Amino acid sequence: MSDTAPKPRPQFRNINVTDLMHYRLPMAGKVSILHRISGAALFLCLPLLIALFAMSFVSEAGFASMSKVIGHPLMKLILLGLIWGYLHHFCAGIRYLLLDLHIGVDKESAAKSASVVMGVSLALTVVFGLKLFGVW
Repeated sequence: MSDTAPKPRPQFRNINVTDLMHYRLPMAGKVSILHRISGAALFLCLPLLIALFAMSFVSEAGFASMSKVIGHPLMKLILLGLIWGYLHHFCAGIRYLLLDLHIGVDKESAAKSASVVMGVSLALTVVFGLKLFGVW
C-alpha cells in the first residue's frame, strides 16, 4: 500500500484590505505602480504648473510674484515631488519602451532594469532638488 496520501488543496479566501500590507512586491511591480501614480500626479498638477508658467510670462511683476510663490518651502516640497514624478515617469517610460521592443523581458533583466530606474530617478531627483533648494 502507498504511503502517499493526497495533500489537501490550498484554500484561497477573499482578501481584506489589511492583508495587502503583508504582500511583498518585486521591484518591477513597485516601479509599475509608481509609474502610474507619478503619471496621475503629473496630470492632476498640470493646471498648477501651467498657472505658474503663465504667471512668469505675463510681466516682470508676474515673474516676481511667481518667484515669491516658488520661494515658499512648502511649494518647494511640492515642486520636488513633481520633479521626482516627472523623472520617475520618464525613466520608467524608457524602460517600458525597451520592454515593448522585447529587450530585457526575462526575470533577471527586468528586476535589474527596475532597480536602475529607481536608482537613476532618485539620484536625478537629489541633483535637481539640491538646485531647487539653492545649494548650487
